[in-house]
Amino acid sequence: MTVQSSAKPFASAEPMTAVPVSVAYGDGIGPEIMEASLRVLAAAGANLAIEEVELGEKVYLAGHSAGVTAESWDSIRRTQVFYKAPITTPQGGGYKSLNVTVRKSLGLFANVRPCRGLAPAIATKHPDMDLVIIRENEEDLYAGIEHRQTDEVYQCLKLITRPGCEKIVRYAFDYARAHGRRKVSCFTKDNIMKLTDGLFHKVFDEVRAEYPEIEADHWIVDIGAARLATVPEQFDVVVMPNLYGDILSDVALELTGSVGLGASSNIGAHGAMFEAIHGSAPLIAGKGIANPSGLLIAGAMMLDHIGQGEAAARVRNAWLKTLEDGIHTADIHGPQSKGEPVGTAAFADAVIARMGEVPSAFTAATPSTAVVPIHTPVRAKPAVKELVGVDVFVQFDGTPDALAEQLKAASPNPCMDLQMITNRGVKVWPNGLPETFCTDHWRCRFVAREGTCFNRAMMLELLRDLHYAGVDFVKTEGLYTFDGVAGYSLGQGQ
Repeated sequence: MTVQSSAKPFASAEPMTAVPVSVAYGDGIGPEIMEASLRVLAAAGANLAIEEVELGEKVYLAGHSAGVTAESWDSIRRTQVFYKAPITTPQGGGYKSLNVTVRKSLGLFANVRPCRGLAPAIATKHPDMDLVIIRENEEDLYAGIEHRQTDEVYQCLKLITRPGCEKIVRYAFDYARAHGRRKVSCFTKDNIMKLTDGLFHKVFDEVRAEYPEIEADHWIVDIGAARLATVPEQFDVVVMPNLYGDILSDVALELTGSVGLGASSNIGAHGAMFEAIHGSAPLIAGKGIANPSGLLIAGAMMLDHIGQGEAAARVRNAWLKTLEDGIHTADIHGPQSKGEPVGTAAFADAVIARMGEVPSAFTAATPSTAVVPIHTPVRAKPAVKELVGVDVFVQFDGTPDALAEQLKAASPNPCMDLQMITNRGVKVWPNGLPETFCTDHWRCRFVAREGTCFNRAMMLELLRDLHYAGVDFVKTEGLYTFDGVAGYSLGQGQ
């Protein structure tokens, strides 16, 4: 597919071989903003061999639960460059998130989201804001592993891995080094989630020592988020686990004037995906009023990635010149705007008309030569792993004391003890507080008695005994030590 523009494409000193790119026009406002963005890229001299791929709502409804066809997968894997407009996931169960599927299936572990104040062109309380959020893209709660376990309780597993932490943290420091950034900050909640978020923080501290020229600090995510919303100027590069990065990058971009300005790149060892961070906005689809800026700047990030930095710089400069000239779509229209809000196509036309110009209120963009290496983590020697007990999760309607009596009567094994019972993580037996509200979901911890060993056969015997005693167990988790260090949390209040 050849992209046509109303303006004559720039001559470029960059290689003339067209770079294959898989392009998805998406759903909702997707086709409008993609058409506008591709026209601007072409006018800037981008040399792309576009392969249009089909994905999104129609593909979901045709029976593909992931929203992407096999033919589209073939194109994306072959080109290794994917330019994607927003898509719509149908409501109801049975449909997987396409974004998560693509990111995880292709190993696109790093989500890079620049967040920059654009005053005086766009009103903002933070004109000096210029930070980059680097979000881990493959794990955390976005693993999407969920279960209903009892009448009252549902669970979602939070999965954090050492290789995943090391890849994203190292990428953040390498990004800062490649782009001349001064500081990397880490946001976690490891005062509560001491094992999962604790691992992310631990790896951050290990990696930061290898980059002595870059300032580094750590924030508990709640106070970090508060500071990000009030004094974003104190941050430069911020690296976070998946969920925090998803939420706070939207917050940061709204501070710049509109989420509609937000662009992101999704980077892995075997490919990259470029997209706006906003959704498909079906309520305004077909009206021609959507802001194409997020997808357009994602396109400029794509041009940097494929070695067409001159065209990328032209896109950014023409876009900035358009904004400072007061030509704005409805979402960013305000006192700095000139005239009425313009639509999607008219905004693209205005950017194209300014191609080759540079802004006066902003530092002009220059072709990027930054290269961020991608490291493959070296796995450490396995720890000595020892099974020392088991948590049995039980559905039970009654009091903690009654449950404890039933469990002890069901399994009088002389080699193990019922150590405690918790409800939603709070210890309720022994010596629980009567004020604690309890659901029908209980964690019952059995551990080996001192001087004895615990093994899987004992675990199976325990479950057999509980079954014949009528105990409704719904899940088990083995309790392990690794090199003698407990690999499990204690109950709150223990």
